[in-house]
Amino acid sequence: MPLSIASDPHIGPDAAVPDAAALALRAVHRAAAELRRGTPVLLRGGDQALVLAAAETVGAPGLAELASLVRGTPVLLLAPVRAAAVAPLPILRPVQEDAVALRLPPGLLDPALLRSLADPTADRLPEGTRAERVPAPPLAAAALALAKLGRLLPAVIAAPAREGLPRPDLLSVESADVLAYPAEAATTLRRVAEAAVPLEGAPDARILAFRAADGGIEHLAILIGKPEEVAARGGAPLARLHSECFTGDLLGSLRCDCGPQLRGAIRRMGEAGDGVLIYLAQEGRGIGLVNKLRAYRLQDGGLDTLDANRALGWGADERNFMVAATMLRQIGIERVRLLTNNPEKLASLAACGIGIEGREAHAFAPNGVNDGYLETKARRFGHLLA
Repeated sequence: MPLSIASDPHIGPDAAVPDAAALALRAVHRAAAELRRGTPVLLRGGDQALVLAAAETVGAPGLAELASLVRGTPVLLLAPVRAAAVAPLPILRPVQEDAVALRLPPGLLDPALLRSLADPTADRLPEGTRAERVPAPPLAAAALALAKLGRLLPAVIAAPAREGLPRPDLLSVESADVLAYPAEAATTLRRVAEAAVPLEGAPDARILAFRAADGGIEHLAILIGKPEEVAARGGAPLARLHSECFTGDLLGSLRCDCGPQLRGAIRRMGEAGDGVLIYLAQEGRGIGLVNKLRAYRLQDGGLDTLDANRALGWGADERNFMVAATMLRQIGIERVRLLTNNPEKLASLAACGIGIEGREAHAFAPNGVNDGYLETKARRFGHLLA
């Protein structure tokens, strides 16, 4: 039987036994990590089972291992937009699939080709490369979702598992748990650390760290003054949801307006005396730093930020604002005045049960480099920058 998280050797006899939800989250977290290492994993759902490996990380040993575990010829699963670029449909029609399966010619299944098929910024495909569209196997959508949870390109090599797998320790994960992971992980966030961190423009600041039940990446809340006391008195403190941006927040990149938005929000809350900034570990609208850099390459070639994300196989915005709602509730804040120009944040936070008492505008002038980026945010994302 494939290894399940319940048999994790790190959970000793004296350790607290996690509940079923926590075990499922850990299984998904570990499976995504295996894909990042180029190791095959088993994806189960009902009476179906697929062996998967990530196209961008699998090497020759991983492909050989996958071949020993499956029946039939593996296929490459891609997001529809990426698939349309490497295997165009003969007749233009709306794409309805969650995932597209491509069968490669015999002898062409190698790591370099898989990376070229998965990544529009990689080396160009060899001349004469042909990929045939075939019906996508069951669980294909969950397979791509698992790759995305690992911040990998949504591209996996997959085939049905053989009966009686020769590797009983192959890590196994349920497709339903993969698809439920974003919401489940968000609702299990708990405060794990707190410290006073005086900031420029807001000396009365504290940072709270939150971690989900799977032990994955932490999200942060920057509390300025006592916003929880404002909430306890029935008020709605000033709040901002800010997705981390390594290039803008830390390096001062001119390609975006993230750095000015972050520092401007802290300064404004410091002047007001109270506020909370939820700092979400969701770089690049949720696609991760590596994929954001790939998107920058595509933008340099003429795509805007929305089309670049889609060309990589990601959605226009992959963020999960349930994370922010859970953190606010943990702090004791149920109603806010949201500092944002993004209507989607207002709608998403409200849908997660946080009361929105008003929107506070938060716009910064273009700098000569990010003019097109800001124009795209206004025109295609509906940001209120005027």
